[in-house]
Amino acid sequence: MLIRSAIFALVISLSSLPAFAQITAENRVVGAWRMISATIDPDGQNIPAYGERPNGLLVFTPDMHFIEVLTDASTPRFASDVRGEGTDDENRMAMSRSIGFFGTYTVDADGEFSGNRVEASTFPNWVGSTRTREQLTFTVVGDRMTEHFQRPEGTQILIEWQRAE
Repeated sequence: MLIRSAIFALVISLSSLPAFAQITAENRVVGAWRMISATIDPDGQNIPAYGERPNGLLVFTPDMHFIEVLTDASTPRFASDVRGEGTDDENRMAMSRSIGFFGTYTVDADGEFSGNRVEASTFPNWVGSTRTREQLTFTVVGDRMTEHFQRPEGTQILIEWQRAE
């Protein structure tokens, strides 16, 4: 409820600006979204992409910025409570079961997602990358959104989102 209230307040405050009013009215992905499921399909398999308890949040702002954080909620805690003192195994597990990144995005004249540019990421190889509809799509139907992402080597990832309340 708090997220929806904050987004509503932001949209209302920005709607008084002419440049944002048009974008907000047409933009189908704007808002906060919670991950429901995530699967990865290497070599025809359909396995959980972020474990059995995927946890994630994706936010598209009216001013055309986004942030996406994806985690496996079952990743074990580090033995040390100090972030920089994880063991090699703990760090490897945390890195392989999560990702966070942000940047800018675009929509077409119909308000459909048309691409993004990653400005920063916990996976440094994504920094500066641009994705078009050939690699990444978001399809919104009501309060649900489906994300299809194709990695450069061809692996398909499917994430289901629910609009956050």
